[in-house]
Amino acid sequence: MGIDVGSASSKAVILDHNAHIVAAEVVQVGTGSTGPKRVIAAVLGKGGLKLDDIQKIVATGYGRFVIKEADRQISEISCHAKGIFHVIPTARVIIDIGGQDSKAIMLDKNGMVNQFFMSDKCAAGTGRFLDVMARVLEITIEELADYDSRATEPASISSTCTVFAESEVISQLANGTSKENIVAGIHQSVAARACGLARRGGIEPDVVMSGGVAQNEGVVRAISAALNQKVIVAPNPQIMGALGAALFAYEEVKKSDG
Repeated sequence: MGIDVGSASSKAVILDHNAHIVAAEVVQVGTGSTGPKRVIAAVLGKGGLKLDDIQKIVATGYGRFVIKEADRQISEISCHAKGIFHVIPTARVIIDIGGQDSKAIMLDKNGMVNQFFMSDKCAAGTGRFLDVMARVLEITIEELADYDSRATEPASISSTCTVFAESEVISQLANGTSKENIVAGIHQSVAARACGLARRGGIEPDVVMSGGVAQNEGVVRAISAALNQKVIVAPNPQIMGALGAALFAYEEVKKSDG
């Protein structure tokens, strides 16, 4: 089993003896909440398993040390790289945007991490940033991509601080700018920060996105346009870190089995 405990969500994946996914679950609350316990119970229930049936558990993510059941903790950089490369072996650049941070990871042709870059401790350009902006616009986070698709002239959202950007959005609304164009501007702002990280390591295809924000097609479009590069979204992008952790656990089981 692999468990990824982030700041905004908890994810878990169980693999069988052939490294196929038996069950995967996401609970939308992270470290410091009931999320870790709930995701373990949920993924075991989905797989029809008990904790005693699990041979090895690897935990990753910001809250990985709260998982008392884990046999080992491994960094989220290593686990995201492992999970993505397993499902997309052509990946060379990973852009992961989670609830409260973003990161860019560069892989070699064997899936090894060459370099990585992480955002500072700021919500700008993360899922939290999009949550705040959606609230100001009185739309749901799920509606952002649809609004973006109808934009005709993206608004300029220049602030890199969530608080100042919120003030910018309110000013844009007061000036009569459409929500569609504001959303597209917000997505361009998120893309600019993520692409800034990725460019520090050099852009090489394939570029793959993971993390909860990868489910927002508007952000994916904005990143693809900013990089002038096709961006592949990982299947079930929220669980890639947990999948990587599960693969590390799988390898340790195989090694111990001889």
